[in-house]
Amino acid sequence: MSEKLRFLTISLFLYFCVGCVVNPLTGEEEFMLMGEQQDIAIGMQYAPEIEKQMGGKIASPTLQNYVNTVGLKVARVSHRRSWDYRFVALNNDSVNAFALPAGYIFITRGMLKQLTTESQLASILAHETAHVVARDTAVMISREIGIGALLSAANSKSSSRSVRTAAGMARQIMGFSFSRRDERDADRAGMDYMVRAGYDPNGMIETMQMLDSQQKERPIEFFSTHPNPENRVAYLKARLQSRYRNRQGLKTGKEDFSKFVLSQLKKKRYPGPSSKPSP
Repeated sequence: MSEKLRFLTISLFLYFCVGCVVNPLTGEEEFMLMGEQQDIAIGMQYAPEIEKQMGGKIASPTLQNYVNTVGLKVARVSHRRSWDYRFVALNNDSVNAFALPAGYIFITRGMLKQLTTESQLASILAHETAHVVARDTAVMISREIGIGALLSAANSKSSSRSVRTAAGMARQIMGFSFSRRDERDADRAGMDYMVRAGYDPNGMIETMQMLDSQQKERPIEFFSTHPNPENRVAYLKARLQSRYRNRQGLKTGKEDFSKFVLSQLKKKRYPGPSSKPSP
């Protein structure tokens, strides 16, 4: 077999075995060159670098356990329940939340300070979980960076040049911007997940209204990578009314959020960096 024919055969094999996947949020078939094992490898390798650039974890086991517990409640009712999800609160002033492939999900101190209830926290974590489920970041990695380059940078020896390369890759991943359609899909699926987990869906509407208000005062980091869809609050209210209007006993969790998050942040033991990642 000639080299050209061998290459064509391998390419066709990858296209049909890896390239065709169904997005569980939309039910539509999408082209994807990354397998789920590569999602896991990238998440594992870049999560520590991103934590480092964003000021590290908030040094409160109480807060971290609470955030992770809320996140896992949501992840366990998502379309991808088998992944090993990790929800981490970062010591950074930016108003932001984001995710790596395979379930590495981050929320900043700046975002936590703007929330008031557990259901609002669940809404943010559910939204990011939906991006993970849809593999939105994996799509952008394969398109913008390339799987090989990303894994090579992460696995290279710890010379100063390779460290800078991995750091640059991490910043590029954090800077990826979703499409407005991605955002709508994550909003809708996120609301479904949080309700399945037992949370009041009004928490998502309240959170998006808060973020809109923040954006009017100054540009916030969340909207730099999560573009605000048109009529966001309106379509979320419509979904709530059509699906969840009569649901009873759903949790808001204001007291728990105050105890396990806001009171921890008020202890002022966590001086952290500004909203910009470290160079």
